[in-house]
Amino acid sequence: MKRIIAFLFAAAIISASCCGPKDGEYTFRILTTNDVHGHYFDSLYVSDGTANSLLSVKWYVDSVRVADGAENVILIDDGDCLQGDNAAYYFNYVDTTSKHLFARMVEHIGYDAVVVGNHDIETGHPVYDRIVRTMDVPFLAANAIRTDNGKPYFQEYVTLKRHGLNITIIGFTNPNIKSWLSPLLWEGMEFKSLLPFAQETVDRITAKEKSDVVIVALHGGTGKGDGSLLENQGLDLFQSLKGVDFVICAHDHRPIVHKDEDICLINAGSHCKTLGYGTVKVKVEGGKVVEKTLDADLMNLDKSKVDEDMKALFHPEYEAVKNFTLKEVGELKADLRTRDAFVGMSDYMNLIHTLSLSCAPAQISFAAPLTFNGTVKAGTLVYNDLFTIYPFENQLFVVEMTGKEIKDYLEASYDRWINTLTPSTRNLLKISNKADARTGQKRWSFDNMSFNFDSAAGLVYEVDVTRPRGGRIVIASLADGSPFDPAKTYNVAMTSYRASGGGGLLKEVGIDTDRIDDRVVEYHPEIRNILYDYLVKNGSIDPAVVGDRNIIGEWKFVPEKKTQKALAADMALLF
Repeated sequence: MKRIIAFLFAAAIISASCCGPKDGEYTFRILTTNDVHGHYFDSLYVSDGTANSLLSVKWYVDSVRVADGAENVILIDDGDCLQGDNAAYYFNYVDTTSKHLFARMVEHIGYDAVVVGNHDIETGHPVYDRIVRTMDVPFLAANAIRTDNGKPYFQEYVTLKRHGLNITIIGFTNPNIKSWLSPLLWEGMEFKSLLPFAQETVDRITAKEKSDVVIVALHGGTGKGDGSLLENQGLDLFQSLKGVDFVICAHDHRPIVHKDEDICLINAGSHCKTLGYGTVKVKVEGGKVVEKTLDADLMNLDKSKVDEDMKALFHPEYEAVKNFTLKEVGELKADLRTRDAFVGMSDYMNLIHTLSLSCAPAQISFAAPLTFNGTVKAGTLVYNDLFTIYPFENQLFVVEMTGKEIKDYLEASYDRWINTLTPSTRNLLKISNKADARTGQKRWSFDNMSFNFDSAAGLVYEVDVTRPRGGRIVIASLADGSPFDPAKTYNVAMTSYRASGGGGLLKEVGIDTDRIDDRVVEYHPEIRNILYDYLVKNGSIDPAVVGDRNIIGEWKFVPEKKTQKALAADMALLF
């Protein structure tokens, strides 16, 4: 009898799936998250505070499922889910034998699809290949193409059958990945621009699937809509795609909605603070869709409203991450403040440069402050502090550059950082008082990304703020006093992000980052791991040690009297 019932049940499902939709009207909710960046838990690891998390996403999504019916809710994550927080790091690199926590969580929450983000690729093949093997939710990236056979490396799309209607989700990762990440991290792939690739893919897949509702989810920013930004093609697709109902975008952490009569764009911001909320009403007559009505909005998530059952279920994993996070790793002899890097040499940047120059055969180091305003207090360091000191999983590369290229590189870097100081110059730092993209409130901020403000170590040089680009940088010698020769080749330590083209500084001096392997003389592991190894070996971080001028050299803004006054005024505005 049980076999007969099972057979009849299976037959009913097959029959329903083969038949078209019944006449009537159907309403679907398209819920989206993106740029979760490891915010899996609501509890912080080093204090009693709370954070936005996937636990709140579960609470809100389930409330919509109860109100509208679970079969009417489609849930999508649009990428950058495997990097950014201690929980992600722990299950990427520490506990590598258990099923990844993110995979277990999205299965528990009931996601229908997850898109591959650039920071997911940054975790490396062992991590994202493990996700592909073990996660029961589709991991989508139709434009990540294998170089050996021309086929997609990841799953391209998934089609959901709801009320006899075919709802197709097509995923695309960021096409600009090769400009940021080492080829070692995406070996065996190439990334297609979405113009015109996305339309061609949509046409092929929707014809095959006979799709009634089509969702394109790309891990790219909203952009300008003028086709100029490879990493931010959201508005480009919104304005050009045919046969698509929703464009879900991500990457730039800017919550925004655009609506047209026949297509909507949703970007839910980041870090589980906001839920994208799309609605599609479908009218079926004669077994065919005759009308669709679209809408889109954003829902702010209250971090205090969490799914308590889910929290309890994953509490052992939280405790494992917390114990790892609070592990003591050494001593810090004086406070480190990242903001100090904007006005000259600082203990923080001296540390990063010292770590870089410790990696053979580096002679010179390029590095920038990666946190705008972070502070690590003197005292006992726990592993969590290392994420403040170095928040990203960048590797360290040693790259051959000529002396002239090094000088030109510094000219390009400081040109993003400072204005030429004249009697009429309002600000020495390139800052302006502009409206915050999220709140609309005005505040002073840098005109350019401060994580591209590279200084150099291993050199003795000055930055003359009274001169324009091209004449600002005067290099006196190497750190040990030996001559610096523009015609000579030097080994320069830099992040994998920078070596791969991130920030565009190498490109500005004429270095082809697509061929950077021709210049790389040594690859080293992630810089945070180098920092951890330094602490294991030395036991402490002492500014007197990491500030050794015989190793890191010296640089300063000149003329000093004028610059000190101008920089102090600008820093007061910024902070």
